[in-house]
Parts: sequence; C-alpha cells; structure tokens
Amino acid sequence: MALIKCENISIAYEGQTVVHDLSFQVSEDDYLCIVGENGSGKSTLVKSILGLKNPVKGKIILGDGLSQNEIGYLPQQTDVQKDFPASVYEVVLSGRLNGRGMRPFYTGADKRSAKENMELLGIRELERQCFRDLSGGQKQRVLLARALCATRKLLLLDEPVTGLDPIVTQEFYQLIKQINRDSRIAVVMVSHDIESTMEYASHIL
Repeated sequence: MALIKCENISIAYEGQTVVHDLSFQVSEDDYLCIVGENGSGKSTLVKSILGLKNPVKGKIILGDGLSQNEIGYLPQQTDVQKDFPASVYEVVLSGRLNGRGMRPFYTGADKRSAKENMELLGIRELERQCFRDLSGGQKQRVLLARALCATRKLLLLDEPVTGLDPIVTQEFYQLIKQINRDSRIAVVMVSHDIESTMEYASHIL
C-alpha cells in the first residue's frame, strides 16, 4: 500500500506555479529522490506533503494509516538551527513532540526512542554535549535521529548534506540507505546532487 499518493498536483510559490500536474506515489521501502535546480519547487513539494501548503490543483493522499504528524522531517539547516542552545539529547527527544498530544511530559517510551535512535546513528556519546558546539556532520546525525523519533514509516529529507564535506556527505548518504534498507523506512529526499542520488535511490523524480 502506498504511504503517499500525489494525483495531478500543481503547487504555487509566491503566486507562481512551480510544480505542474505531478503524479507519483511512495510505498514502504522506497527511496525516492526529488532532484532539480534551485527554485524548481522541490522544497515546496515537501511542504505540501507535510500539510504545510495546499496544492492549487490535485490531491495528496496519505495511506497505510500514516498521518502528517507521523512523518519524520529533516528540513534545510538554518543559522538558528545551527546555534540552537540545547543538548543533543534534548534535540533528539523533541522529535517525539508531535506524538505527545496533550501530555505535558515525555514518557519512558519517548526517552527510550531517543536513546535508541542516538545509538543507531552513533551519537550516544554526544548526548550531553551542546548541539551548537558540534560539527556539521554531527549536527545532521542529531537532526536525523530527531526525525526518526517521529516516525516508523517515512522520512522527508530536504537537502540533508548541504554544507558537508565530500567524505561526510558520502557517509551520510550511506547512513540514510542503511536506515531505508534495515529499518524499512521509506525515504523521500530532496537533492540537487544527481550523481549521488542515482547511486543510492530506488526512484528518481
């Protein structure tokens, strides 16, 4: 069953249509890369999947019991994110916020999820460190762990390797592929790096 089905969608940005009559679907285990130049509507499409922006035409259907607050999202990094004054553990744990509902506290399951995902991404020893003091590659691992705390089915990654050096970039691509393969989490990644996406993705859009 498809996790996401987009049917003939058109999406506008600042009054200009940037995506025209697009149809595709994403199923369990898929690794879809959305490639294109800056300004081609890639990030706007991601925001529409997240329910942050409505298509001007067509519809986006979530299937297999998936809701928008159960999608793990790693946005493009901003200066505010880079300088966030919180510990690694606090940043990762915040990925459980959407599933917390009206509860004023995190449960034991929330805390276990944070620790398990830090372990998975090899950052458990960093949990007490301040996020803003980390290297670029470490920060992206922390934010990926945060996104994993929000989902068991689907990751949306918006230019996740921007600003990383070539070696760290390849390590990050391999990590994403491992999560896709071993955890059977579908991945939708926005990228302008066509060469690398051809190597790792199962589908290109």
